[in-house]
Amino acid sequence: MTERSLEVIEAGSVPYNMALAWQRDLARARIEGRLDHDVLLLLEHPPVITVGRSARGTQLPAANGIEVVEVERGGDVTYHGPGQLVGYPILDLSQHRADVHWYLRAIEQALIVALADQGIPAERRAGYTGVWTGGGKRKIASIGVHVKRWVTSHGFALNVTTDLSPFEMIVPCGIPGVEMTSIQRERGPGTGDGSLWEQAVEAMVRGFEQAFGVSVRDRALGARTT
Repeated sequence: MTERSLEVIEAGSVPYNMALAWQRDLARARIEGRLDHDVLLLLEHPPVITVGRSARGTQLPAANGIEVVEVERGGDVTYHGPGQLVGYPILDLSQHRADVHWYLRAIEQALIVALADQGIPAERRAGYTGVWTGGGKRKIASIGVHVKRWVTSHGFALNVTTDLSPFEMIVPCGIPGVEMTSIQRERGPGTGDGSLWEQAVEAMVRGFEQAFGVSVRDRALGARTT
């Protein structure tokens, strides 16, 4: 695979609808050729429940005041909140490999590499998309993507220091009985400081470079201002 360049934007905390508009704008620019390189948005959201295409028409439980947003990504229902590292890759797959299944497995591989870097053994689970730990018993990262004209949007959510209790309001990813976990929980007490987030971001960038054969051309800080 020819190595491609990647711009990484660490945007901090961004309201979900703002981030949704941002990634749609980037994807449109990539499709139209106004953006000549791939982008990876790394951020976190205030509490929100998102509903993918697989869950349309499903009766949701009470969200206890948390906003619920229906979106065009694949997958079922999930929760986003503070302490969760959300990644939105805006990639032109025609310059990588025009295969959505390959893309999903590559995201999983990037997460597995990043978690190994954090001392957490992670793996795939047959029949499901996402990444698990504990011998496939606990889900630590969720994936839901959208692809239009081979340009991607939406992406992954990795629980770093996430409060896991809101997942109890839903059936995460439509998997009954699934147990959600986080890097903080897996690594144990005393790992909740800000450095854990910074370590996860760095590990995720390295995992993405390795899984997709890209090199980071630029890194920027801060949320969208327009």
